[in-house]
Order: sequence, then structure tokens, then C-alpha cells
Amino acid sequence: MTRAAHHVFDLPVARGVLSLDGRARIMGILNVTPDSFSDGGEFLDSSAAVTHGLRLAKEGADILDIGGESTRPGAREISVDEEIKRILPVLTELRRKSDIPVSIDTRKAAVAEAALDAGADIINDVSALRHDARMAPLAAERGVPVVLMHMQGNPMDMQRHPHYDDVIEDLLAFFRRRLEFCEDSGITHAVIDPGIGFGKKLEHNLSILNHLARLSELQAPLLVGTSRKSFIGQLTGHPADQRLAGSLASNVFAVLNGAHIVRVHDVREMRAALDVIEAIRGKEATRHAV
Repeated sequence: MTRAAHHVFDLPVARGVLSLDGRARIMGILNVTPDSFSDGGEFLDSSAAVTHGLRLAKEGADILDIGGESTRPGAREISVDEEIKRILPVLTELRRKSDIPVSIDTRKAAVAEAALDAGADIINDVSALRHDARMAPLAAERGVPVVLMHMQGNPMDMQRHPHYDDVIEDLLAFFRRRLEFCEDSGITHAVIDPGIGFGKKLEHNLSILNHLARLSELQAPLLVGTSRKSFIGQLTGHPADQRLAGSLASNVFAVLNGAHIVRVHDVREMRAALDVIEAIRGKEATRHAV
């Protein structure tokens, strides 16, 4: 297992700068969908979603990630209008009540634009800006950070027959191309996400986590999302709502091996785990410093 090189990064957000300086940041998941794999339907009502988002912020989230379209395996794409209808009331009210940085989890430029107009700070695109040709120019024009996730295929077919000759080398090559694309497009802040569970078998997910530090070669901020995912169920036999321990273990492992941001459902428990890690490593436990 290669140890990650330490790099410090700053992401511009509305409040100023979100510093990724060795203290792992928590991205709290806020799905406003009827069909997400773990919490689909729980927060489809906008008032329930706002309440949950504010709770995540209070529990220690550094970023809220709002998504209106499920990208679980087999999920079908929804219309732009439907996606905006789901996320906009939630984002508008959250921005009125909180200044926590917000990312918009979408593949569609029109949705991202509506979210940025309503106060979102970051674009989180599971297609790594490949789904919609208008997304990169939008991100460059607005000067916002983007999250580039690796996915083999698309949500409809990504888990049918995922195959890699060498999953780590494939990810490195993919991200080099996407980071170069961002630079050429005028995007100055890009975060990489290896896409655990997106077009990967169990062995691919485990290999990525075990060799996560290799991605530090790219000298880009690293986001990891393992929360409640099916590979944890494969390892433990637990359904999605009973995967907290596996989620914490995999995310702690990711942080110790170079992850700057972890994307999670269970913010309170993740914050406590990271506070302990930071204390052991000699870093001051930090809760909402931006």
C-alpha cells in the first residue's frame, strides 16, 4: 500500500475559501429523489429535505451535496424540468437559512446553472463533464470547482460487465485526460472521485481503496464516497440501512490514505470518527472552519 503524498488545496466558495489542508472534510448527502439506493423517498418533500440538510450541517458537514436524480445502478435519466423542480426549492431555502457550501450533484448543465443561480458553490458531475457539452463552459464561466467522477458506462448499464486490465492505471489515465480537459476549458479547480461502485466489481472497489494513495500522483483534491454502498453489503451481508460500521471503516481508511473529502449519509458518526483520527494524528479537531 503506497502512502499518499500530502498536498494542500483551496476551493473557492461563496464564503471565501474551503481549505483542504490535511483535515478531511465531510460532504453530507442530501438526495431529493424517490429512488436512490439507500434513502430514496425519505427527503422528497422539500421541507423534510431542508430540515435534514440543516441537521447535517449541525452535525458537522462541511459541504452539502444536493441531488435530484438517482444514479444508482439501473437508474433511468429524468428530465431537466423534473430535476430542477426537485432541487430548487430545497436549495433556495437552505441558502436562506445557512451559508454552508453546497454542491449540486447533476450531469446536466441546465440543472447546474439553475442551482448556481440559487447559490450552489460546486458542481458534482458523475460523468466527469462528459454527459453534457455545456457543463464545462458553464463551470469555467462561473469559476466554480467541479468534482470529476470516474464511471465505466452510465447508470443504466455500468454494473452489467465492468472490466479493467488494471483499475488503478485506468483511473490514472482517465483522470489525467479529464484534468487536461478542465485546464483546456478554463476550469481552475477540479476534484477527482474514483467512483466507488460506479462500473466496478467488488475486487475493483477494494483495489481502488487499497491503492488510493496512487491517485495523489495527480496532485488534485481527492473525494471518496463509500457510504452504504453495495460492496459493503457484499462484505458484511448487511442491507443498506445497516452498513454504518462498514461505511465508517472504509471512509476512515480512505482518509488515512489521502482522501480530502468523504461523501457520507451519516455525518454525525463520521464527524466523531474524524475528530478521533485528527486527535491521534496531532491535528486540531475542526468543525465548520472555512
